[in-house]
Amino acid sequence: MKVVIIKYNAGNIRSVLFALERIGVNAIVTDDPDEIRSADRVIFPGVGEASSAMKYLRQNGLDTLICSLTQPVLGICLGMQLMCAHSEENNTKCLGIFDQQVKLFPQDGFKIPQIGWNNITNLKSAIFQDVDENAYMYFVHSYYVEKCDNAIALTNYVAEYSSAVQKNNFYAVQFHPEKSGEAGQKILENFIFNLHD
Repeated sequence: MKVVIIKYNAGNIRSVLFALERIGVNAIVTDDPDEIRSADRVIFPGVGEASSAMKYLRQNGLDTLICSLTQPVLGICLGMQLMCAHSEENNTKCLGIFDQQVKLFPQDGFKIPQIGWNNITNLKSAIFQDVDENAYMYFVHSYYVEKCDNAIALTNYVAEYSSAVQKNNFYAVQFHPEKSGEAGQKILENFIFNLHD
């Protein structure tokens, strides 16, 4: 099983690497197109700002590469937002794998960004096999993906939104499974070992 983590200027890669090591997976961190294409599983993590991340992806041809992948791909946090059509963060055109818009949380008396533990509900995918409904995950984000037909998990903060989405071989989660204890580890295990290509 060859697992690749896409290397780019917004990757929060170390914690993902450690989480994979805990489940017996030694991932390769690379921006090499051939390495990425030949992987059995691809992880697209991200922490940071959307427009600079998209600029880097375009300059390095990673935008078209990611969209062309046919193996299971998992976007995490900013990775999920970049897989959508557009982000309000600096009015950024994103990869467009998912049709959704990424919006800034309204203030409405809530602390922005959302930092900390929140639960996920309406779990709908094999990636959540043996993960409890209402399991708690660790979030750090100011922008969110609206509720949509591609949602495979929902979370409520300010309003209910899509905390995980799926389309064909592309999966994405707003929370950090690598920082979410046993439930997060289970999601990574499911993504690596339990999906049927």
